[in-house]
Amino acid sequence: MKFERTFLRIKVGRRIFTLFIVCALVPIGALAVLSFNIVTKNLDKQSSERRHQASKAMAMAITERLQSLKKDLRVIVSELKMDPNHPLERIYTRFDEGENERFRGMALLAKSRGEPSLSGNLPDPPELTPSELEHLASGNPVLSSRAQPNLSPRMFMSVAVQPSRIDRGILIAEINPNFLWGKAGEKLLPPGMELCVLDHSFNVLFNSHRVPASFLKHLGSSLAQSHSGKFSWNYDAEEYLGTYWSIFFKSALHLPQMTVVMSESKSTVFSPVSDFKRSFFLVILMAFWIVLFLSISQIRRSLVPLERLQEATKRIAKREFHALVRIPSGDEFEELAESFNTMAIRLGRQFHALTTIAEIDRTILSILDTEKIVATLLMRMRDVIPSDGVSITIVDTYASDTLKTYVQCENSEIADPALDEALGVEEMKKLRTSSEIFAVRPGEEIPSYLEPLSEQGIKSFLVLPIFVKENLRGILGLGFFELPEFGREDLSNVRQLADQIAVALSNAHLMEELDRHNWHTLIALARAIDAKSPWTSGHSERVTQLALKIGRVMKLSHEELNSLHRGGLLHDIGKIGIPAHILDKPEALTEEERRTMREHVQLGVRILEPIEAYADVLPLVLQHHEWFDGSGYPNGLTGEEIDLKARIFTVADCYDALNTDRPYRSSVSEEGAIDFIRRQAGKQFDPKVVGAFLHVVGEEMKERAKENTYALSQGDAGIIEEVSPAGPEVGLE
Repeated sequence: MKFERTFLRIKVGRRIFTLFIVCALVPIGALAVLSFNIVTKNLDKQSSERRHQASKAMAMAITERLQSLKKDLRVIVSELKMDPNHPLERIYTRFDEGENERFRGMALLAKSRGEPSLSGNLPDPPELTPSELEHLASGNPVLSSRAQPNLSPRMFMSVAVQPSRIDRGILIAEINPNFLWGKAGEKLLPPGMELCVLDHSFNVLFNSHRVPASFLKHLGSSLAQSHSGKFSWNYDAEEYLGTYWSIFFKSALHLPQMTVVMSESKSTVFSPVSDFKRSFFLVILMAFWIVLFLSISQIRRSLVPLERLQEATKRIAKREFHALVRIPSGDEFEELAESFNTMAIRLGRQFHALTTIAEIDRTILSILDTEKIVATLLMRMRDVIPSDGVSITIVDTYASDTLKTYVQCENSEIADPALDEALGVEEMKKLRTSSEIFAVRPGEEIPSYLEPLSEQGIKSFLVLPIFVKENLRGILGLGFFELPEFGREDLSNVRQLADQIAVALSNAHLMEELDRHNWHTLIALARAIDAKSPWTSGHSERVTQLALKIGRVMKLSHEELNSLHRGGLLHDIGKIGIPAHILDKPEALTEEERRTMREHVQLGVRILEPIEAYADVLPLVLQHHEWFDGSGYPNGLTGEEIDLKARIFTVADCYDALNTDRPYRSSVSEEGAIDFIRRQAGKQFDPKVVGAFLHVVGEEMKERAKENTYALSQGDAGIIEEVSPAGPEVGLE
């Protein structure tokens, strides 16, 4: 077959051709190598398990045979006890079972008239060591071996006829190796395996193959670590794999240990992979020619669709997500084009969502006010994921974890927040177990935090818990009249936004916490200032609250009220430097003491001046003793030369001073203090401020009157105070 090679002149054609070859051959080669490794590992594992089981089975079989031999010897001893004159040879013949003969011979070693005597058919019985005699005296048999030149060691089992009287006789039997591990052992050996049995001193008791020195060396190092395991060694340029299992007889048969080793040639283990190696090259060669043929034929058909797709991707790069591509080829390229168009549309939607999320992120992360964060989210959330209603529930950690839920439905304004108690146990459990996102479908129980949305007729919801350091800070709820099917990207986007909301709420919470600490510090400092004198306890806080009420009536901005609040708490900080005997003096101050007292305003400014954040409160601290007509101190300012906050605070300060006892006078009645401030309008006080003050105290009197009326209706006695029409005397200090 003749191929046209013009496509190879094209860069894309060469690239795809190379890609076809590489993508075909590399996986085939990698798969072949991986398969080879897996097969090799599996063969090695199976071989190791097979040897392990075989060595364990042989060890168990040897143990069982030794137990059987021990029982046989005890039976013989019992018969000898019953009939000491019974010939040992006749007893022994009963254990001769042909090929499965258990004993080669037996002998009874006893002392007759003080001299040792031997009877039986056992030639050259072994001499027992003192430790073996001691073991026999304890009532247990002794298993021992005796080496012999160029032959396998002889194995013996000895039993005392009467352990308490060892001189009455010791029955010694030579064990038939064919019974212990000869032909019986060969039946337990899998094909290709070799058996070797050694005692505790590495003396070879039995082996079905030659034992080289390297075998004993590697086995010894392995036995030092574990009583069972595997090892390997080399012999005659051949590598062998071995597995051993140790049998411990110290307490039962005196022999400390016997080790059973199963081994086989590594070449035998891995012989199945040799065919794989031979066929590997042929498979690769055949795959190369098949891939070459397919790649050439397919590349020629793919260049035109690829060119169109290339143009389409360039348009996507220019963010032209609605410029779709058409490939009417009737094959997978047409399906690819349709998928490409779907992807372009989804990318456009995703890009729009991500852009919106980025804008919301920048907005909420730059805001440190929870209310503003919530308002921004409610207004922009439907740009991220279309919904019929949005709710954001904020957990108020300062009010016993109560809930405040904000709601906005489509084409409506943000509703006033709905307040609710803390979450129930089951609701919190659901939020924690489904911490990413979960749905509430029609018919399911609607949690309390979704009820404001449910009241709008919405029945389906998506819920996204907002956790900050494992603490619930908010809940984002999306409501739908009918729950649509959302893609993973949509859910991922809204979850990403919820995570950013968590960061924004955390930042706002930190700032609010910092602000609370700041206010608490200011209040503590104000109380420390007031504590300087017992006559001014609570003065700074009372005056500040009254000044704030006046400021609200005069429509001060939030920033001005905040400055008035801080300045009010710190207005008398300069009194820290005034001696206590002047502050608490019950008589009138001397001129020198009066000058010292008036210095507290400049001293207060010097204390606060280094703190840049308190620069806006310095005019209030300095000017709260200035009079509207210029008669005050320290600078004799008049009218609107005096800072408005200082003018407000002057009225509140005077009113509280009149209502409390001082060392040089007693407090006056509320009506007397109000009358004094009314008469001083335009002199000591700004008339506009006095008007706002009178409005505040008037509203407070109305509230108290209502409360008194209610108390009287409940049967309580009312108290009417007589107000003196005369105004009080008040000093400048």
